[in-house]
Amino acid sequence: MLNNVISIATSLRQHLPFHTTTDQDIAPYYHNHVAAITGAGSGMGRELAIHLAKMGCHVALSDINAAQLAQTKELLVGYDIKATMTVLDVSDNKAVEAWADSVMVDYGKVNFIFNNAGVALYSTVEGSSISELEWVMDINFWGVVYGTKAFLPLIKNSVKQSESTNGSKKNRSRQFNEHGHIINISSLFGLTAQPSQSAYNASKFAVRGFTESLRQELDIQRCGVSATCIHPGGIKTNIANSARGNDSINDIGMRTGPKAIQSFNKFLKFDASNAALIILQAAATNQPRCLIGNDAKIIDAVQRVFPATYSQILNDVHKLSRKLKPRRHKKPSTPK
Repeated sequence: MLNNVISIATSLRQHLPFHTTTDQDIAPYYHNHVAAITGAGSGMGRELAIHLAKMGCHVALSDINAAQLAQTKELLVGYDIKATMTVLDVSDNKAVEAWADSVMVDYGKVNFIFNNAGVALYSTVEGSSISELEWVMDINFWGVVYGTKAFLPLIKNSVKQSESTNGSKKNRSRQFNEHGHIINISSLFGLTAQPSQSAYNASKFAVRGFTESLRQELDIQRCGVSATCIHPGGIKTNIANSARGNDSINDIGMRTGPKAIQSFNKFLKFDASNAALIILQAAATNQPRCLIGNDAKIIDAVQRVFPATYSQILNDVHKLSRKLKPRRHKKPSTPK
């Protein structure tokens, strides 16, 4: 079903319009600010770091993979920014808190946290162990919670230090010379559920609820800080290659092993650099929710119109598309 959903959207993607932006368009929002990024060793995290560096934004990078993290930092050499790196397990609350404190020591302020680190697990509910479920939730959900909790007060204070006042005391409106934002990465699967993805779905739905509630609180406080929840579709990253899983999904007609990973990777077509730029634009324009890729937009639309039956509808569409797809005929062999 997972591949069915992605293949439907991929086939329709070419027919939908897509607005592009550039680093220069949003550079003023990020220039001379400080951004912290988890999962910066590869994929969207690495691309976020590169785009931010181009915009003149200082970056504090973290990842559990020291070698990949060093590679990202090396890619930033030559940009007029400061970059630091910390090997970090986002499921360790104390380590995340220590990292946040070190960012303040290194930069004197922090404006953005991109809670980007994530992992995937393919398994049925019955076939998954408690430890497997905890592994996904600890990184995908609690990692986001720890990052938000550690950095939010620091970001609010950094923005508050830039506050300027206009007008009389009675009619004074709060204005800030610096920006602050929490960017939490959910998923298309934080909007729709899929078989074999119960743990991943649970973690990403949780990120969505957590972030949307946070945004409402920040809007009420009018503190100059906001939050955006990101829902990527099939982005070309290493998440499929690093996923864990077990053979329980054979019971629901799904493949496992290298062939399954290879098949899944075929549907991860959206460029990670373009995805990172869309994320940065969403934060700069204070969007509450950002869907990346027309696959995410299409499937979200179907879910909104058919909230109780979207999975069956998407499955029926996939079956129909397979019937309508022209079959490739083997060329007759040339007689010798």
